Amino acid sequence: MVATRPRLTWRVVTVREIVPETARVVSLVLDVPDWEGHRAGQHVDVRLTAEDGYQAQRSYSIASAPEEPWITITVERLEDGEVSPYLADELRPGDLLELRGPIGGWFTWHTREGGPLLLVAGGSGIAPLMAMLRHRAAHRSPVPVRLLYSSRSADDIIYRDELERLAADDPDLAVIHTLTRAQPKGWTGYRRRIDREMLNEVAWAPEERPRAFVCGPTPLVEAVATLLVDLGYDPASVKTERFGPTGG
Repeated sequence: MVATRPRLTWRVVTVREIVPETARVVSLVLDVPDWEGHRAGQHVDVRLTAEDGYQAQRSYSIASAPEEPWITITVERLEDGEVSPYLADELRPGDLLELRGPIGGWFTWHTREGGPLLLVAGGSGIAPLMAMLRHRAAHRSPVPVRLLYSSRSADDIIYRDELERLAADDPDLAVIHTLTRAQPKGWTGYRRRIDREMLNEVAWAPEERPRAFVCGPTPLVEAVATLLVDLGYDPASVKTERFGPTGG
């Protein structure tokens, strides 16, 4: 009888590729032996061990689609962080990491669940929502999607080129940006934090029974979830994932 690996044991994985996303964000493409597969929206834990035995671990959403042969996590460097500076600055292809997962089953979506979808992201909170968009693209799903993405500036938009390409090739996908701190010359989009008026303009009408996924910093997530319910969304249809201040 062949022994099977428990889902949440630590395993050693290999860094296959490091993809710069912005000045402070990289995506790590990882080769995970005997990967059981995941659902779009799940996350993994990454653990680092120092020479003196000290360990630190952080959770990172999986940004890759379940259909891809490797898994990708996207890391934003926090200057005073314990883990993210090493992952973003020191790691090289061929290096090894400890990882466990996939973890989580509530903040997930599969094309067979349908839509329409409202995806709302702040900063690196785009990662699990990107997994959903990539999963949808892999299936050529016609489920209509609106993504509202809040970033500090145009240079801080993670997956910027890929989002533009996905939207250009798909009339059922709308990508709407709001830039909260700086806007390039000629910018005609939103230029403030997400508020009730913006959601009223962008979100699907509650009568269309949309599924909403909101991910980002805790204040943004709580504000957006409350506003969506105020606008008539069923609270059970609004799923949230918060990024709190963990030290990075």
